[in-house]
Amino acid sequence: MLGQEKTYFVLTVFLVLLSACSTHRYGHIPDSGIDRSTVINTAKAQLGKIYKFGGDSPYEGFDCSGLVYYSYQKAGLNLPRTAVGQLKFSQPVSKPHIKQGDLVFFRIYRSRVSHVGIYLGANKFIHAPSTGKTVSIASLKNPYWQKRFIRAGRI
Repeated sequence: MLGQEKTYFVLTVFLVLLSACSTHRYGHIPDSGIDRSTVINTAKAQLGKIYKFGGDSPYEGFDCSGLVYYSYQKAGLNLPRTAVGQLKFSQPVSKPHIKQGDLVFFRIYRSRVSHVGIYLGANKFIHAPSTGKTVSIASLKNPYWQKRFIRAGRI
């Protein structure tokens, strides 16, 4: 009986440690105090960098979610790598309550989330648009983006 209790104890400790690791996998820590200015400044430092599908560094280029991933990582928070993952990870924010550093999500292709940017304030966001383009700033008031806007998300 003692051997079985020891096995359960070891298994329980292992599962607790494993769940602790997974809790911090994406770095979602309540009241993490993420520095939004670091996120924004990091993203702005990438202006003009080439778009590269799957890219998440200044050396290879960025896709949209790679720019978000990189900018938040430099501020000390690991997010999911894809736009869909970032959408699921974020807390919904209504349009009138978007703050600098929040994420803005768009539906470009069909019915799924396929694009993300970082809100800068004054209806502007920074993003890595598409092949052949570079990291740039766009307006949420642009009819193209208005039509495709899904929601904002707070990390």
